Amino acid sequence: MLNNNLLTKTKMSELVGWSESNGRRWVKNFKNYIPIKVRGNKVLYTMESLRIMKFLKKMNEAGLTIPEIKLIISNEGMPKNEKEEQRLIEKHMINRIHKNYDENIKGTIPSTGEMMIPYLAMIKDGEIYSASEITEKLVDYFKLSEKQRIMKYEKNSDIIFLSRVRSVRYSLKKENYIEEVNKLSYQITNDGLELLSESHGEIIEEIEELEKVVDPLTVVKEKLDELKSELADNLLKQLRNVHWMKFEDIVVELLTVMGYGDGQVTQRSNDEGLDGVIKEDKLGLDNIYVQAKRYAANNAVGRDVVQSFSGALDGKGARKGVFITTSYFTNGARSYAERLDSKKIILIDGIELSKLMITHNVGVDVNQTFVVKAIDYDYFKEE
Repeated sequence: MLNNNLLTKTKMSELVGWSESNGRRWVKNFKNYIPIKVRGNKVLYTMESLRIMKFLKKMNEAGLTIPEIKLIISNEGMPKNEKEEQRLIEKHMINRIHKNYDENIKGTIPSTGEMMIPYLAMIKDGEIYSASEITEKLVDYFKLSEKQRIMKYEKNSDIIFLSRVRSVRYSLKKENYIEEVNKLSYQITNDGLELLSESHGEIIEEIEELEKVVDPLTVVKEKLDELKSELADNLLKQLRNVHWMKFEDIVVELLTVMGYGDGQVTQRSNDEGLDGVIKEDKLGLDNIYVQAKRYAANNAVGRDVVQSFSGALDGKGARKGVFITTSYFTNGARSYAERLDSKKIILIDGIELSKLMITHNVGVDVNQTFVVKAIDYDYFKEE
């Protein structure tokens, strides 16, 4: 660290907890967001650069890849403080949340009908509130736990609570109980105030009517989810029919596209139980080894196979491995992988594999693109 609180790339990487080569890779990918200071012929980094790099590392540790993080930041912007960072991380912990789906917890999340009147009550003072501010008020009102707040549906990546809040907002806006006065900023209307003053019976009747109002975008999304699910099934069938050598190539290509490093398939014979390697740095100082098994749908991968893969990693002195199959893993296999202390083995089954390929455009093409437009509120602002 320099006296004026400027950092070299090497020092910044060290403070973040990355190797110099890994730090260089992340700086390269997010250079548009990381502030720099030029001193002579040297490029140096600020404390804000360090904060951003630490945030990127947290996102990565939450299970998000470089392309996914890029898309998130492009859509939602770079968070400005730790509170915003935490909110963004919690919102996008896709895999972890998805695997912790609990039907009992889902039943405790307030329904759209239960949120209608509280939503109006949160803004009855007539002030303008952003969508996120109203959402936070609802979280406090219903005293939601973290699990209730961030749990996603079992079969898609939508957060249950936020999805229901959006439905409430659409219904109230459609029936003129609230109005959008700026982009994602809302204000109660006179009709909304009148509804709050109605009798209990009249309110119940109106809530029943409001629950029948459906956002067309929700219908479209449900249909798109159906198409995506059908595509994933067909893609998985295709994967099970390709030659095993082609399957290994596909797996390595996918992990490379996901941003884990430069990948290559190992030699086809005497591969010591390892089908590919992803070099996280140019010199190969930190490698991720890959095992790819093209199995039939009913041919499960058991603990013994994963344990054998773990032994192959030991033979390379490796600490990171990814085991990918077109079938599924037994509970024993998953438990074994989760209990490992000296190394990390990620298990990806056929369903997750096909979804990852779709997300990262490996083996699929864009068929049609639909554009949904919204009002540009800035356009109507006076100079």
